[in-house]
Amino acid sequence: MAQAGLASAAIMLAPELLKAAGKHYPGLQLYTLRDQLPKDVKGVIAKVAKAGYKEVETFGYDMKTGYWGLHTADFGKLLKDNGLTTPSGHYGIDSFFGKGDTEELKRYIEVAKTLGQTYVVIPSLNGEFIKTVDECKAVAEKMNKAADICKAAGLKLGYHNHNFEWKPLSGGATFYDTILAETDPKLVHMEMDIFWVVRAGQDPIKILKKHAGRYALVHVKDRDKTKTDLNTEIGKGSIDFKAIIPAARAAGVTHFIMEQENFTNIDPYVSITESCNYMKNTLHV
Repeated sequence: MAQAGLASAAIMLAPELLKAAGKHYPGLQLYTLRDQLPKDVKGVIAKVAKAGYKEVETFGYDMKTGYWGLHTADFGKLLKDNGLTTPSGHYGIDSFFGKGDTEELKRYIEVAKTLGQTYVVIPSLNGEFIKTVDECKAVAEKMNKAADICKAAGLKLGYHNHNFEWKPLSGGATFYDTILAETDPKLVHMEMDIFWVVRAGQDPIKILKKHAGRYALVHVKDRDKTKTDLNTEIGKGSIDFKAIIPAARAAGVTHFIMEQENFTNIDPYVSITESCNYMKNTLHV
């Protein structure tokens, strides 16, 4: 019986052991299928699994309707039934940054814990909060406080970038530089959206190397070669993921999450399958 118990425990720990050994799994940010999910959440999740993904990053939780009509526990069961786990979710907490209200944050923490997530990720920020360097520093301090609340619940706080974070402020500072400098690296973890970093004119590899250990997750999102404000399937665009992904691994990234904000002349499920295959077979995610 003891041997059987040990074997069972080893099986349960296998995914984490594989990750510790450098084995990762392709994830999908569900925002990619935001138009499809409200119409048939169960069917969409089944197709995400069929496309080859093993992880999903959530978005869109509603205080009244949950995840497209499913209560959190039921949505979690749906993911599990399709062989999916969810390491992270996007949860907007502008009420905390604007008013210091913790109720919304605490509700999201409950949701994240029910789903078995590790990271509560801030998807974006109201631009009104970060017009000056002092305001950016104040937001960074609030991030530390939010991260403390998450830590007390056994979770971690993350921050996902767009491109506005590199808008110059007085003295040459930027919001992104400020939060990296002013937040506690042990508390506030970064999720790099590679597309938006490139679109901001920044170098993902340089940032990853300079701030190794700060990044837990990345959004693998390609840039169309001609319509550069649009996305395309991973491997079809202009972003050199063959160089970036190894740099991300070396910097400590453990979750590689595909996201695509638009589809051009392609069925969405064909698109996400193509991207998943490229991530697995070419990028070895």
